[in-house]
Amino acid sequence: MKKAAGNRQRPHPTNSQWREPDLALLKELISAEVSLPSEAPRALLSVRLSTLTTETTSPVRQELDLRRLARERGYRVVGVASDLNVSAVRVPPWRRRELGHWLNDRVPEFDVLLFWKLDRLVRRLTDLSTMIDWCLRHQKNLVSKHDAIDLSSPAGKVMAELIGGIAEFEAAAISTRVTSLWDYARTQSDWLVGKPPYGYTVDDRGRLVIDPQEQRVLRWCLGAALRGVSARRMTTVLIRARVPTGGGGQWSAGTLLRRLRNPALMGFRVSESKNGGARRSETVLGADGNPIRVADPIVTEAEWLSLQAALGERAKSQPTRREGGATEFLGVLVCADCGTNMTAHRSRGKVRTYEYLRCRRCPSGGLGAPDPESVYGRLTDEVMSALGSEPVLVREYAPGTGTRDRRKRVESTIAHYMTGLEPGGRYTRTSFTRRQAEQALEKLIADLEGLDPQTARDRWLQTSSGGTFRDRWQQEGRETLAADLRRAGITCSVSRHKVPGVRAPKVGLEPMIPADAKERLVVKRDAFTGGSP
Repeated sequence: MKKAAGNRQRPHPTNSQWREPDLALLKELISAEVSLPSEAPRALLSVRLSTLTTETTSPVRQELDLRRLARERGYRVVGVASDLNVSAVRVPPWRRRELGHWLNDRVPEFDVLLFWKLDRLVRRLTDLSTMIDWCLRHQKNLVSKHDAIDLSSPAGKVMAELIGGIAEFEAAAISTRVTSLWDYARTQSDWLVGKPPYGYTVDDRGRLVIDPQEQRVLRWCLGAALRGVSARRMTTVLIRARVPTGGGGQWSAGTLLRRLRNPALMGFRVSESKNGGARRSETVLGADGNPIRVADPIVTEAEWLSLQAALGERAKSQPTRREGGATEFLGVLVCADCGTNMTAHRSRGKVRTYEYLRCRRCPSGGLGAPDPESVYGRLTDEVMSALGSEPVLVREYAPGTGTRDRRKRVESTIAHYMTGLEPGGRYTRTSFTRRQAEQALEKLIADLEGLDPQTARDRWLQTSSGGTFRDRWQQEGRETLAADLRRAGITCSVSRHKVPGVRAPKVGLEPMIPADAKERLVVKRDAFTGGSP
């Protein structure tokens, strides 16, 4: 089995909004940290914005204000978690890209979490309650620049929950206003808000009008579909012709099919519906029960019905999509030729239905890999043989606060006795007091030497669960196995070779295990839900 190298850590980036005065102040604030004692509390700065406008507080200002606060309180800044274009209502702190990485994987590296204002951290009272519980368990503090929040005092905890309730109420009010606006806009024939559907644009008067270039694309696709051309083939032609997608990125069969199935092509207002995980656009009906027309049609109703029938004839009944994708091992099984993920597909023949694995880029899926279950079974056997005997280790967080406090008390007491034993000190007046003080001093020095310096640091500990990964995978099933393989960065290269005289290709598997796979297999429990990853 092949070994893969690990990734190097990226430095914290600097964005283009920093001006020369800002950078000069940043340098000054960082330089001031040199004078801080080694045991100064370590601060992590949390910066967040939903959208950057002229009315919002810029990330630069948030960071500089927080660095000033850290200097005032004697904190050493160890990192900045910057999450921009992230909604605090939809994404809790532990699920954000930057802050979530610190909260889940870099807990021992900071003592205090600083944020500019409570609504920059959370917008839901339940999220705030979860963060407070997490901080108390991990002996961390929450400090706000503009709110009276400090978990080191009972009053600070009460104030945090009170302000959190106000922030949640404000977020609910905003959500209600936005929902009301969209509900009203859907009932109007004018185009008030939202992105126009493909094929249309908004003119200077705010009306929805046909985009000539996109109209030609859709009309060509209509004719191709009626001639029996597949969506994949149409996508290939569009990519080769360098036709813009209208939204960035590259054309795909799924994107093209969604646009061709959209009733908005007839000039009707539509709304998106996600039924069973599939994205579909549905016509919005007016008060009279008829579709609301917002623009001239690109295709007639008869043409649209003929188009849907043509697309339906080529549609395949694919396997039910799981939460992780069309195959349980999505992200693990990859094509040996093009490197894309292998996904499960189903094809109906005249006599029976065939299931197979295919990639994304190879012609015809690179011959496909028939019988996905046999591929899954072979992969499971390979992984069980390589890693099944490894013990299951669970990562636990161990704060070093208790040991640090004990060490400080012992060192303070030793200093007290040493001062008293100096010439003229309080313990030198009689031989008895000197002897008692010397004995106490020797005991304290022995206690200090017995304290492990490592236990004075916040750290991760790995404890055994008492079983092996073979036991874990056999008991918890294939989903747990696939999740563990993805976490460890383990992939399996799938090759297909044509065999003369045989219809089905020969399928080869080559698992690739990174050099640090055993370390990455350590189970990291979710500290915010209590479960495993």
